[in-house]
Amino acid sequence: MSIIELIVNINKKVDELDLVTARKLIEENIEPLKEHRSKLKKNARELFEFITQAMDSGYKSPTKQELFIISAINSQATKFDLRGLKQTLKGNEHLLLNKVAREFLNSDAKVLLEGMGAISKE
Repeated sequence: MSIIELIVNINKKVDELDLVTARKLIEENIEPLKEHRSKLKKNARELFEFITQAMDSGYKSPTKQELFIISAINSQATKFDLRGLKQTLKGNEHLLLNKVAREFLNSDAKVLLEGMGAISKE
């Protein structure tokens, strides 16, 4: 895909409010877009600036598999399924160390995990 096609595609996705696809396109092509950011529309340029600032500050978005695990944790916490919650956490403790991943936890999961001592109170 050429840079012009990429910019047109990103602008189109932002106009359609398909921000997930636009974010992925920007993240995958960050270097070429740095040189041509002036060709992005205003909203797309703001999204680009937000993503570059987040990446510069060390933000790393969770992968699909990590989001699936977090979703399972949230579901089990909502159902108060402690056995299932412990099973899900087994082998996935590294997710709880990631502050970004903890932001995706619902309030039930945060309360249960704090009670279990798996995460600290914020």
